[in-house]
Amino acid sequence: MSVGTGTAGPAAGRGSVLAVDAGNSKTDVAVIGADGSVLGTARGGGFQPPVVGIEAAIDILEVAVAEAASAAGLPERDFADHVSACLANADLPVEEAELAEAVQARGWGRTTDVRNDTFAILRAGLPSGAAPRGVAVVCGAGINCVGMLPDGRTARFPALGRISGDWGGGSGLAEEAMYHGARAEDGRGGPTELVRTLPGHFGLATMYDLIEALHRGHIPYARRHELTPVLFATSAAGDPVARSLVDRLAEEVVALSTVALGKLDLLDEEAPVLLGGSVLAARHPQLDDGIAERLAAKAPKAYVEVVTAPPVLGAALLGLDHVGASAEAHVRLGEHFG
Repeated sequence: MSVGTGTAGPAAGRGSVLAVDAGNSKTDVAVIGADGSVLGTARGGGFQPPVVGIEAAIDILEVAVAEAASAAGLPERDFADHVSACLANADLPVEEAELAEAVQARGWGRTTDVRNDTFAILRAGLPSGAAPRGVAVVCGAGINCVGMLPDGRTARFPALGRISGDWGGGSGLAEEAMYHGARAEDGRGGPTELVRTLPGHFGLATMYDLIEALHRGHIPYARRHELTPVLFATSAAGDPVARSLVDRLAEEVVALSTVALGKLDLLDEEAPVLLGGSVLAARHPQLDDGIAERLAAKAPKAYVEVVTAPPVLGAALLGLDHVGASAEAHVRLGEHFG
């Protein structure tokens, strides 16, 4: 969602971009010149408006923005032509609009565009000097998918968890693993090595011990994410239940990507499917092979790539796209983060 004032302050550089990639745990900020040069960068805290409120969340961004502006020798206000902000928790268009207005009110730039942070990973994985065209699936704590075309059309999902039909983020995988481990131990389910490997990760003897420790807070509930790598290791060792969960994730990644490709009329064309986030970037062989095989069956011309570039590059490239920067500027920026 884009908003703007229509005027540029005295410190604003024509075509300059303030790029923001804000996740739940950290924020990266970069001030980009019109020629694609990186003038200043900074890192700040996580962006969680559902927890602390919009204004308090943007206060956290402001600290990092001020640091990046200072590094670039610029004032803290009115220094950019355009603000390109890719933000966690901007899951719906109405949330993007609310956040765009709130960011614009801080006066960092003449115009502001806010998108969900998955768009940053998509753009970061595409060639710097090329028009954005492709689909990205991100699987970290949660799972999401977006797509873009050069004409501005996009494909997206609400990505709000189970209520919006999602399955397969790291937290969800950990819960599924716990579910099967618990049922294996008490007899409601079939046998699985998860009954041993999950509690063993925390030095515990039984699933009951792990369930109690999580329930009573002896192990912080946030540490559930540590169980996702345990699930993958158990799968790699040949456990059928763990392997079935990894296969299900491969199916979900391909379902998301092929639906997005279809919405953009790319299903029968050569197009990239970019994978990002901690789960997909870990390059688990079973998961990688499962995605490649299933995608080949549904979208034979699509090809898979894993995004390793920092998402703030994607936010910056989207900003350069917006201001109509030259291909050379895009390439220079990509080389800086390469």
